[in-house]
Amino acid sequence: MIVEDDAKIAELLQSHIGRYGYTGVIVQRFDHVLAQFQQCQPQLVLLDINLPSFDGYYWCRQIRTVSTCPIIFISARSGEMDQVMALEHGGDDYITKPFHYEVVMAKIRSHLRRVYGEYAPQAEERTLELEGLTLFTERLEAQLNNQKITLTKKEAVLLEIFMKGHPRVISRNHILDKLWDDQAYVDDNTLSVNMTRLRKKLSEIGIEDAMETVRGAGYRLNPTWAKGARPS
Repeated sequence: MIVEDDAKIAELLQSHIGRYGYTGVIVQRFDHVLAQFQQCQPQLVLLDINLPSFDGYYWCRQIRTVSTCPIIFISARSGEMDQVMALEHGGDDYITKPFHYEVVMAKIRSHLRRVYGEYAPQAEERTLELEGLTLFTERLEAQLNNQKITLTKKEAVLLEIFMKGHPRVISRNHILDKLWDDQAYVDDNTLSVNMTRLRKKLSEIGIEDAMETVRGAGYRLNPTWAKGARPS
């Protein structure tokens, strides 16, 4: 998205950006920049400081209320304080006019790689671990001693509840509430069926008698697979 009130510069930027396979959208109304941003949903913004109505600092702050996309200031102002203010108001980079279009493109590609491409931070996979048993919540898998099992969504939710709650006794009502949050009503009989299935799945990786029934209270996870674990 190009926010530049000099029509010639804006069109040249759009043309040059287009040669590299990107689409440059030129802002037409400088009193509704945020609205156009929200409609366009660009991956990056080129933003001038001297604009009609409100300056680039103002619009940068407005964009930052709804997005963290890269914002590169392009301005004829070359003072150090202008650059400091641009960064302080939420900008990511600053290019002074006159500029070389190749420098602009290098900056654009660099920021796109950093935020969306090969340098973008990868979200860490969420896992739970207890006495060598690992639950991969997104994969719906559990692993022990290099042996893996695939779980259903319900089985994974159950195992997560017990691993997080260990060594406490987990009431049936608490388990039912958690499974209700999983957008499906579960009665007592269905819970018993799922507990039986989870026990069977765990036995496939050598875990026996781990899901302990505590009469009148609920269930408890007993890490029988751990070295030195004592039978309950």
